[in-house]
Amino acid sequence: MKTTYKNVVRIALTLMLLAGALLAQVAPKPVPAAWQTTLQQRLSLYGHRNWIVVADAAYPAYSQSGVETIVANQDLPSVLKYVAHAISSSKHVRATVFLDQELQFVQETDYPRVTALRKAISQTFAKNSLSTVPHSEAISKIDDAAKTFRVLFIKTNTTIPYTSVFMRLECGYLTDEVDKKIKDAMAAASK
Repeated sequence: MKTTYKNVVRIALTLMLLAGALLAQVAPKPVPAAWQTTLQQRLSLYGHRNWIVVADAAYPAYSQSGVETIVANQDLPSVLKYVAHAISSSKHVRATVFLDQELQFVQETDYPRVTALRKAISQTFAKNSLSTVPHSEAISKIDDAAKTFRVLFIKTNTTIPYTSVFMRLECGYLTDEVDKKIKDAMAAASK
């Protein structure tokens, strides 16, 4: 069989169409951002008493060992949604969530979009799982925890003050009620 230019072109076009069809079927999955990869690695390592904080842009980097700060060049609600989903999807931890009490008093006239941001934060969690504490108390909780346990800060590009969300990790397979029952039984047994 004599190979002609037309036959070569036909074969090449057929191979390109087949290759294109095969590549379309195995489209690459989006690569997670570096902060998402770090979060997933730390989350598998962390347990109860570790902390994860999704912070506003001005949150300082700690010099204390055991406190890690990473940057997510995204807005706070999208980062928070990702982090909350990652925690709730894990079997070994759950989060107790603290917000700065001052956030309730930040005015829309001073920081446009703060009302929408407050709403986005509260919609990320069940209302009964959010506690508010003065900012100084939240910082004290982090400072105390960091003496013994690891803390991960994820800085966002949000520029509204008092919007950081502090999540203390708890044991995901032990509820507060069951733990209280165990402690009460221990107390009763020691009498």
